Amino acid sequence: MASRPKDIVSKRKRSEMMRRVGQRLTPLETRVAALLRGMGHRFRTNNGNLPGTPDLSNRSRGWAIFVNGCFWHGHKNCAKTKSGIAPRVPARNRRFWSAKIAGNRSRDARKCRDLRRMGMRVLIVWECQLRAPEAVTARLRPWFERRSIEHL
Repeated sequence: MASRPKDIVSKRKRSEMMRRVGQRLTPLETRVAALLRGMGHRFRTNNGNLPGTPDLSNRSRGWAIFVNGCFWHGHKNCAKTKSGIAPRVPARNRRFWSAKIAGNRSRDARKCRDLRRMGMRVLIVWECQLRAPEAVTARLRPWFERRSIEHL
């Protein structure tokens, strides 16, 4: 049987690092928020009155954006995590991480479904996409323009 890969930090340090991972107003969300403000859009962050508490949303305009970390939300075919057709899972404690990431993906799908049932448009921005902010802006522009055309 092959030995497990050794973690490069102690269990205590790894635990401390994992505890510090934020859930609200992360640097990723802040970057997307800055892009939206630069485009002239108004929004709320982490609106608890909407299903799934979207990272950025405007209820009156009918849109919600989730900013997902590639590892935590199981981004498939991701350049950042170098995953293939399946999400990347750590070698240590594989069963736990597989279940954790699968649960996150399932919850993400449910949140998007609930918002769409309310008539909201939903967009997911992945962490790896923020390596090229101009590409994210280029993706956001037509997404918002489609909505304004629908209101005419």
